[in-house]
Amino acid sequence: MKILKILSLLAMPLVMAQQSTRFVYQATLTPDSTNVEKKTELAYLDTDGKRSIFYAENSMKRDSVMERMRATKNFDRSQMENLRSNLQFTIEKDLANQSLVYKSRIGRDNYSYPETPVFQWNILPETVKIGDYQTQKAETKFGGRTWYAWFTQEIPLQDGPYKFSGLPGLIVKVQDDKGDYSFDLMQTKKISELHQPLNRGQFITLSKSKYTEMEKKMQKDPVSFFTAQRSGGGGRGPAGGGGNRPGIDPKQMQEFQKRMEAEAKSKNNPIELK
Repeated sequence: MKILKILSLLAMPLVMAQQSTRFVYQATLTPDSTNVEKKTELAYLDTDGKRSIFYAENSMKRDSVMERMRATKNFDRSQMENLRSNLQFTIEKDLANQSLVYKSRIGRDNYSYPETPVFQWNILPETVKIGDYQTQKAETKFGGRTWYAWFTQEIPLQDGPYKFSGLPGLIVKVQDDKGDYSFDLMQTKKISELHQPLNRGQFITLSKSKYTEMEKKMQKDPVSFFTAQRSGGGGRGPAGGGGNRPGIDPKQMQEFQKRMEAEAKSKNNPIELK
């Protein structure tokens, strides 16, 4: 028994070392430039120090609801009405290589693209205490915007919300110069493992430029894009093949068209402008 107790004590630091960390950010967004009302929601950055995943809190809640519905076979989608997110993507980073995989859904299908963003950070002399952390300001240009970040060397992790990384410490706050997008660290907590989002189907891997091209097609004419996907046309990209799917009656199509067009118009101010 003594030997077992000793082994258990020796194993405890190893278990603790294997714990991951969740950084909880408040995301403040202006996805619609014609509507000055900002959207706020929480987003999670889960990391084990070698890799990280960034995703919306509502995404995890939706996954939980889906798993519960599958288990109970009670598919009441009204449970998801308040779980919509303006951060409809996940970003998986390899911190050693400062590379990432961006995953999202366009229309009916899942897409992903690899990227190694180049952040040319200009570290500024300005320092400020944010919450419990002493931070320093930095500036960069990315995605057609000028960004300001505040990082802390008290957490020696070259990571941050969204795609941002590469500073000598965790990014506690980052915002663009127009105030359209900002991410602010609200909470830090230990978790047993990184969250693995539910995947509905396989991901089609594209280049970033091809993904952006498809996203623009979807924004410009969502109904035609969906129709192409249903018929196995150009909407699916190089993977091809949509299979035969049941048709939609004209009334449903009209309602769908209005909804999709309104949603596309409301997303005219993306986080990356180019």
